[in-house]
Amino acid sequence: MHSSDEKPQISRALLRRVLGYARPYRLDVAGMFLLILCHAALGLLSPLILRDLIDHTIPARNLPRLGMLTAALLLIPALNAVISVFQRRLNARVGEGVIYDLRLQLYANLQRMSLRFFTNTRLGEMISRLNNDVIGAQNAISNTLVNIATNLIQTAALLAVMLTLEWRLTLISVAILPLFVVAIRRLGASLRQAARAQMDANAAMNAMMNETLNIGGALLVKLFCRQGLEVQRFGGRAAQVRDLGVRRAMMGSAFFAIIGLLGALGAALVYGLGGYLAMRGSFTLGAIVAFGAYLTSLYSALQGLAGAPVEFATSMVSFERVFEVIDLPQDIPEAPDATHLQQARGEIVFEDVSFRYESGDEAFLSGVHRYGSVDAVTAVLSGVRPADNGREQDTARSQARPLALEHVSFHAAPGELIALVGPSGAGKTTLTYLIPRLYDPTEGCIRLDGYDLRRLTLDSLRAHIGMVTQETYLFHDTIRTNLEYARLGVSQAEMEEACRIANIHHFIASLPEGYDTIVGERGYRLSGGEKQRIALARVILKDPRVLVLDEATSSLDSESEALIQEALKRVFAGRTSIVIAHRLSTILAADRILVIDRGQIVENGSHAELLAHNGVYAHLYRTQYRHAAA
Repeated sequence: MHSSDEKPQISRALLRRVLGYARPYRLDVAGMFLLILCHAALGLLSPLILRDLIDHTIPARNLPRLGMLTAALLLIPALNAVISVFQRRLNARVGEGVIYDLRLQLYANLQRMSLRFFTNTRLGEMISRLNNDVIGAQNAISNTLVNIATNLIQTAALLAVMLTLEWRLTLISVAILPLFVVAIRRLGASLRQAARAQMDANAAMNAMMNETLNIGGALLVKLFCRQGLEVQRFGGRAAQVRDLGVRRAMMGSAFFAIIGLLGALGAALVYGLGGYLAMRGSFTLGAIVAFGAYLTSLYSALQGLAGAPVEFATSMVSFERVFEVIDLPQDIPEAPDATHLQQARGEIVFEDVSFRYESGDEAFLSGVHRYGSVDAVTAVLSGVRPADNGREQDTARSQARPLALEHVSFHAAPGELIALVGPSGAGKTTLTYLIPRLYDPTEGCIRLDGYDLRRLTLDSLRAHIGMVTQETYLFHDTIRTNLEYARLGVSQAEMEEACRIANIHHFIASLPEGYDTIVGERGYRLSGGEKQRIALARVILKDPRVLVLDEATSSLDSESEALIQEALKRVFAGRTSIVIAHRLSTILAADRILVIDRGQIVENGSHAELLAHNGVYAHLYRTQYRHAAA
């Protein structure tokens, strides 16, 4: 029985593709199957030795043969142990190799995806594909397939030997197999459901802990005096986990008890009929003992085979999820004959550019309910799924529209500073994202030095463009590592010079660890102004011909803003700069100002020209910038 998310449909093409990942390790796989054969063969010897001991050696009082057979009984487990070690080593090499290959291919494919993919795909889903599904796929090759092969070989070998001993006892042994299959299918399905319910309850409890014990959640609980309520809620979640755990333990005990009873039933039938045949003289006591030993191994192998189809099909689901990521098409493709731009002058031309954020972006990766995953919890506190109330969003006074950009055309000469101004949601950030091809225009063309951006290689295009986004991102690493990300192998002198230009060197030098200071998660140990100046130093080290900058200042104090303003004068020098301007000083220094409203350039000119026009810019100036001028 499977969840709604698991629909095991094994096609020949899927199986061929899965086995393709084991092909580089075919020698290890061959060695592994050879060891499985050896292991199965050795497993057949011990009961035969016991039969010989009981029927011949002991009655004949043959001491030399007794010593030899006793040594063999000790040698067989020792050989099996050695074989198991080597088999495990080969199994691990295949399994870990498959994990490495899949993870590397998945990660490389995710790196090639566009920004649209990352803005519409949950991080937890991507991490689950790289971790949970890759491990599930590896389990299909290194465990499930190996177990199926082992059980098949053991079953065939055991049945062959048992038939040679006594065909009637063998038929009785196999006759209860349908009871095994029914018990494993029905009871096993119930046990899986109980395990999944417990994992989901545990995920809900963990999600609540994550929400209420992080710094923001803990502060909110205290401010609203909800400690008692949250303890009560947590007690309810913990009690559910406890009750489901007890239920699962009871079901597990019942499952194994029934399987044990079925095995005992088969053994009783075999020993009963075998004893009767022995009394009649057509069967020896040693043969009964050997047959009983074979019977235990046979039922164990048959039990594994009964659940194998479900286990194998479920493992294939993990492969399907992995292949879904590998097969994702690139929506920002690179032309096969793309030009590698060695040098750039920095001329940018927008020719009648329109852009629409495509609908259905959420379908990049299918949604998967993962048992025991915090990501699967929808409403963390209330525990309910929010219903769609069917109300439409009021957009009468917003910037919402079908096209994010509509028929945008402008020309930026090399070295020119272009300031973009306009209300929030007008399309300024979207326009800047088109320049390094984070998105492609829906219509129109963007050119760099006369080249259509779609005809340039992505690496050469982005090598000539430096971008500082509104939300400065720093890796949880040293300042040095974050700066070196712009240019690997940069010298200490070059790094310090870039930081001096960005007005951040003296601050870094004053830190106890200097450039080796850890900045923390997303740079949380630094202030907003310090992070922005490090981001400026990083883009200076890249030394691009085109600078794209979202000049956010909302979180900066006046001192930090003054330092950044001074740094920007140096950064803009000699570069074509497209700046989403928030500072009046940047707007006044711009060669031209583009006023964007509802995705269109509605005004274009200098500060004085636009004030005289008394349009959108004049209104923005009066409401947002006049106090800065004063």
